[in-house]
Amino acid sequence: MKRLPKHWLLMFIGLFIVLPFGYHFYSLSTPGELDGFTQCLADKQVKFYGAFWCPHCQSQKKIFGKSAKLLPYVECSNSDGKTQTQICIDQKITSYPTWEFPGEPEKQTGELTLAQLAEKTGCVLPQ
Repeated sequence: MKRLPKHWLLMFIGLFIVLPFGYHFYSLSTPGELDGFTQCLADKQVKFYGAFWCPHCQSQKKIFGKSAKLLPYVECSNSDGKTQTQICIDQKITSYPTWEFPGEPEKQTGELTLAQLAEKTGCVLPQ
């Protein structure tokens, strides 16, 4: 059986191992389109309460794309998926997602659009 030259082995390693990891880390480090908007929500002390198992919470995060990592998100579910974290018990969070806006007495439940969030907070959406 004929052996492949060493440069073929290096190309294989580069293409199938190093390149995918490099792309993954590059994509994590590049800014998201809504980074500024999401950071504004955090700066205004808005809170987004949710649970990892909640499909509406996942949908809510999805509209932020790569910028979801900057959301002022509070996880309410313990790892068992059945009990609630103490912070959410203290805040009387009963459904997900729940949004809390400083200065407003009532929390808002359900998925909100980017336009609704911009209107409630004064944060500017990118064009």
